[in-house]
Amino acid sequence: MNATQQHMLDVYRAAQLGQPAPPAPGQGDWQVVREIRDYRLLGAAAAGRPPRPGRLRAALTGLFASAARGRGARAGRTRAVAGSGSGASG
Repeated sequence: MNATQQHMLDVYRAAQLGQPAPPAPGQGDWQVVREIRDYRLLGAAAAGRPPRPGRLRAALTGLFASAARGRGARAGRTRAVAGSGSGASG
């Protein structure tokens, strides 16, 4: 049973019991991400470290930028594969 099916079952049970329906799955995911970020920043401030909210984003940006630079030199070239031509061999 996936999350959607479980939610549908919970909504049905709540309706049968006259209770309010539970929230849809995934509705508060971004709120949790924001709270985790705020918790990390608060922990850094309490420990006397400077808050650096963009460390992960900067690392991923650098990683993707270096990967793109590595592909950039080969992006314009194409290579013929043996046997992939449309010519008839006879």
